[in-house]
Amino acid sequence: MFKDKVLLITGGTGSFANAVLNDFINSDIKQIRIFSRDEKKQEDMRIKFNNKKIKFYIGDVRDSKSVNEAVEGVDYIFHASALKQVPSCEFYPMQAVNTNILGTSNVLDAAHKYDVKNLVVLSTDKAVYPINAMGMSKGMMEKLMCAKSRLISSNIKSKSKIFCATRYGNVMASRGSVIPLFVSQIKQNKDITITDPSMTRFMMSLQDSVSLVKFAFTNAKSGDIFVQKAPATTILTLAKALQDIFSATNNIKIIGTRHGEKLYETLLTREEMVRAIDMGDYYKVPLDDRDLNYSSYFTNGDVKTSLKEDYNSHNTKILDINETKELLLGLDFIKNELKKG
Repeated sequence: MFKDKVLLITGGTGSFANAVLNDFINSDIKQIRIFSRDEKKQEDMRIKFNNKKIKFYIGDVRDSKSVNEAVEGVDYIFHASALKQVPSCEFYPMQAVNTNILGTSNVLDAAHKYDVKNLVVLSTDKAVYPINAMGMSKGMMEKLMCAKSRLISSNIKSKSKIFCATRYGNVMASRGSVIPLFVSQIKQNKDITITDPSMTRFMMSLQDSVSLVKFAFTNAKSGDIFVQKAPATTILTLAKALQDIFSATNNIKIIGTRHGEKLYETLLTREEMVRAIDMGDYYKVPLDDRDLNYSSYFTNGDVKTSLKEDYNSHNTKILDINETKELLLGLDFIKNELKKG
C-alpha cells in the first residue's frame, strides 16, 4: 500500500516518528514528510538518516496555513502531534485545546481538502474516562475524527477516504515515563519512588505502537478506533524487576498518588466493548454512526452494556517479576543502560 506513496507524519521528530522512519525508510515508499516546529530536532534527524526520501516541513498544527502546505500532495497521514505531558496540560489547558483539539481539526480539514486517502490519529488511554486536561483534549480529538468520518461517509465523492484512530497507554521507556526515572534513581543510589504499589500499567513497546498504527492503517473503515491487547504489570513489580536487572538494593519508597494519576489504564469503555470486534491481537471499535435522530437510543436501553467490563490494565494479563524482566530486557533503552554500567 505504501509503494510510491507520500506519507506525512505530524509531530514528526518524536519517538514514534523515528520508529516509523526506521521501519519505512528502506521500503519502496516514495516520500516521508516530517512536520514539526522543532528545527533542532529536524536537523538532528536530517543528519541521522541522511536520506533524500525524507522531506522536512517547519510548521505547527495550530497554524492551518502551514498544515495545508505540508498536506497538499500527500497520500497518507500519521497524526502524532500532541501535547502529551499531564502536568503541563493541567496547568495550561488552553494550550492542550489549541494543539490537541484545534490542531487536529486543522489536520482533518486539510486531509479532507486535499483528498488524503488514509489518516490515523494517535490517541491515548487517558482519553477514556478522562480525569485530566490532557485526557479530555485527546478524547475530544477522537470525537473530531469520528465526526469528520460521519460527514465524509455521507458524501459519495469522499467515501473512499478513511480516517481512524489508535489508542495506547504509556510506551515503555518513553521520554518522561517511569522506567527511565527508576533506572536513574537506581544508578544514583536513591530511593525508588512509587506512588501506589498496586497501580497497574500496560506494557507496550515503541515498536508495538508502530505495529498498531500499521494494523489500523490496513484494516480500518472510516471512524474505527483500534487498541492492542497488551499485558500489564504493577508499579511495584516493575520496580523490583528493574532492581533485579541492575542488581540493585535501593530502598523502595511509597510517596502516594500524584495529581491527575489513575490507578489503572483503560483502553476501552464497557460501552465500546459491547461493539468491539475481536481481531486476535487487537480490538476494533466501529464508528458509532448515529445521527441527531437518536431518541430510540434513550427510550430503549441495552442490557448487554450492563454485563460488560471495560478493558483495563487491572483485568488484562498481569505479568510477574520474571515476565516483566523479559519484556524490559528487550528494550534498547535497558540494553544501553546496562552497557553504560
